[in-house]
Amino acid sequence: MKNIIVDFRIHNEEKESLISRGYTLQFCPPSSLLYEAVCGHPDMLLNILGNKIVVHKNMDSKFISSLISLNYKVYKSNLSLKMEYPYDICLNSLIIGNLLVHLINFADINLLALSKDKKLINVKQGYTKCSTCVVNDHAIITSDISIAKALNLEKIDVLLIPPGDILLPGLSYGFIGGATGLIEDNVLAFYGHLDHYLYGKEVLEFLKKHKVEPVFLRNGKLIDRGSILRLH
Repeated sequence: MKNIIVDFRIHNEEKESLISRGYTLQFCPPSSLLYEAVCGHPDMLLNILGNKIVVHKNMDSKFISSLISLNYKVYKSNLSLKMEYPYDICLNSLIIGNLLVHLINFADINLLALSKDKKLINVKQGYTKCSTCVVNDHAIITSDISIAKALNLEKIDVLLIPPGDILLPGLSYGFIGGATGLIEDNVLAFYGHLDHYLYGKEVLEFLKKHKVEPVFLRNGKLIDRGSILRLH
C-alpha cells in the first residue's frame, strides 16, 4: 500500500488523481493554533524521519493511531504551535539525506533529539520545508536565498527561482515546497500544472536533468497546500 499525507482540504480532482494512481490518502487534520490558511498543512504539523514521525503535541489522537497502524513510531513535539512567527515553525525542518535544515533555535527539541544522526544546517528561513521542493537527496528547488547558499555548500544541486506566482488562499503567496511532494523516488507531484507557472520551463528542465517525472494533480495555477508527505 502506498500512503501519503495531504492537507484535509485538497481539491477533489487532486484527491481522485492520487487515488487513481494507487495511493491511499491520510488527511492531516487541522490545528486551530495556526492561521486558517495553513491550519492543515502537513509540513507545519508534523515531520517524518525514517520510521519515526514527530507530530505537534495537540495532534488529533485518531490521526496518531492511523500512523501507528502503519508501523510508525509517533512522538509528540515539546512545543505547542502558535500563530505568530517563529512559534509556528517548530516542526517545519527540511530533512534531505543526512541533513536537517532549519532555523535551528526554533526547531522543536524532540525533533532535534530524533535527528542526532543528521548534520544540522542553520538558515534564516523558518518555513524551511515549505520553502523547499526536494527533487532527490542531492537536488532541491527553492526561492529562498539562505537555503540555496547553505545547501550549495553541502554539494546539493539547487535551482533558485524567484518567489511568488504560487497561490496560498488567505495569504499573499505560497512556496514551491508546499505545492509539491515526492510520491515516488523519481516522481514529483504538483498541486497544479507547470504550464501555468512563470518558472515552469526552468523547473521542468531541472527535473529532466535529475530524471524525475512530474505529475500534475490538477490543471491550473500551482497552489501551496503544505507539502505532500510520503509514508514509506
